[in-house]
Amino acid sequence: MLINFFFELHEGKVPVTIREFLDLLSALKNRIIYADMDQFYHLSRTVLVKDEKHFDKFDRAFKKYFDGLEAIDDLFTSLIPDEWLRKEIEKTLSKEEFEKLKQLGDFEKLMEEFKKRLEEQKKRHQGGNKMIGTGGTSPYGAYGQNPAGFRMAGNSRNKNAVKVWEKRQYRNLDDSVELGVRNIKMALRRLRKFTREGMPDQLDIDDTISSTARNAGYLDIKLVPEKRNGVKVLIFFDVGGSMDPYVRTCEELFSAAKTEFKHMEYFYFHNFIYDGVWKDNMRRWTDRTNVWDVIHTYGAEYKVIFVGDATMSPYEISSVGGSVEHWNEEAGEVWMRRITQHFDKVAWLNPEPESSWEHTTSVVWTRKLLENRMFPLTLKGLEDGMRYLSK
Repeated sequence: MLINFFFELHEGKVPVTIREFLDLLSALKNRIIYADMDQFYHLSRTVLVKDEKHFDKFDRAFKKYFDGLEAIDDLFTSLIPDEWLRKEIEKTLSKEEFEKLKQLGDFEKLMEEFKKRLEEQKKRHQGGNKMIGTGGTSPYGAYGQNPAGFRMAGNSRNKNAVKVWEKRQYRNLDDSVELGVRNIKMALRRLRKFTREGMPDQLDIDDTISSTARNAGYLDIKLVPEKRNGVKVLIFFDVGGSMDPYVRTCEELFSAAKTEFKHMEYFYFHNFIYDGVWKDNMRRWTDRTNVWDVIHTYGAEYKVIFVGDATMSPYEISSVGGSVEHWNEEAGEVWMRRITQHFDKVAWLNPEPESSWEHTTSVVWTRKLLENRMFPLTLKGLEDGMRYLSK
């Protein structure tokens, strides 16, 4: 049965290998879990999925496959030997409870009765001792008292269900979903280059041991500076106009970047880069920074990131005076070329869906100026962008 589950995962684009699948079978063979779909879900996800961005794909494949089982006892037949299951039930029941179970019959009879009642039932059942529902002493349902029952929904209340079978609801997590601060931090960590800077305030265990040994056993403590991410980052955020719907996403990116990068500077611009940028949107006209000063202040080793939808009139990129806010003496594309020529690595993050880029002239031109180094502002796009910048 699990062979088909393996194929279902592949159809759902979950990158599962045969080695991981064999590890899952080995875990089941060694009885790490017992007759619990919740435990089986967590075990299989832990063994088969190595990157949390695939959790959503796994959840959908898991639900699709196991919700499609025509017979509930297929799971028992495939995973748990009947003889072992009976012994486990006998160990957990009192003498009186076991006698009640014997009145119903063997395990196959229990399964047969379960399927029969499932077909007969036409409405929700509360209490009682026969139908599938909640409460009561029926072997099937939820929150009941039967010592050998099947829990159909909800959390276990009496901890005595033989089988947990319920509809699962799991949180979505995919590489195309809207970003959050935590997800952004995880993606930004691809852009790392650790160095030791500052005062020596951390214990160097290896050097301390070696130095103490050389010192005839007298303790000789060695300290080193803290290891920090030495990457230097320069971020330009597009603000206003068509970027208003993406304010929260930009705020999350800004917050995550400030945490991840110790050497980070930022500026704002509108639509496209020209001769001036600013740090305070309330003083954008009175306190601006000339882009020439930016180029001369920050070295070529800075990783430059533009964040914007690149959606505007093409004249704002190609023409003198094309800016919608002021008269630009030189075209925007001239300033972009100066930036790409000075800095070693420049990338553009676009919050607009990638499928729409080719239909917007200004986006096409911007991508051309950046030699196609534009990435969608999704988890996967951010990871790809950081991977390029880290090379």
